[in-house]
This record gives sequence, C-alpha cells and structure tokens, in this order.
Amino acid sequence: MRILLDTHALLWWLDGGRRLSRSAQESIRNPENEIFVSSATAWEIVVKKAIGKLIAPDNLEEEVIRHRFERLPVLFSHVMELQNLPNLHNDPFDRMLVAQTRVEGFKLMTRDANIKKYRINFIEA
Repeated sequence: MRILLDTHALLWWLDGGRRLSRSAQESIRNPENEIFVSSATAWEIVVKKAIGKLIAPDNLEEEVIRHRFERLPVLFSHVMELQNLPNLHNDPFDRMLVAQTRVEGFKLMTRDANIKKYRINFIEA
C-alpha cells in the first residue's frame, strides 16, 4: 500500500506515534507499505514553525530519511489536479495533499474531517 502522511500524522509519528491510531501505527510499521511525505508538508511545517504556530524538528528532512519515508515532490500534475477539487477545504497545504493522493493513487493518513469530505481513500490517523 502507498500511504501519504498528513502533516499531523508525520509530526505525531516523529513524536513517538502515541497519538496515532493503532491501525495508523501498524500501517507505518508494515515494511510492505510505502510511506510518503510531501514537499507541501515540509513547506507547511517550515512556514508554521517560523510564525510560532508549530513545534517540529529542525532536522525535518533528516528525520524523514531516518524513518525511511519517501520524499514526494510537488509535480505540475499535482498542481493541475487542484482545479478538479471541489471547494470543501480552504487550507492550500491540505488541498495539495488531496490532489497528490488523487493523482498518485495513495491512501492519505489523516484525522482532518474536512479532508475526509473528498472522495479519496484514507487511513484514520
């Protein structure tokens, strides 16, 4: 299974994973699954950390690599998919994760109720 982590799912995992559901933890630990972290997530973390709205590791990319997560760039096809999304969520970072999930055929690991309104596959974070 190919899983894209929402920002909170990534941060919760990096903080020990205790806040994640049991199935989310098992999904991340399962070596048969590919776990992805979007560049949009890194961007969101850096922006929100800079304005004091978020606590996150300074060495985010190193942590992503250490946990053997795949880094997902934002591609032109991901951006173009945004125009096909209904306006169910105003957060641009979350909308990009939805677009990437749709284009790449991922399951998105999230607890965000607004994201769940989109017709995508997800795993409860």
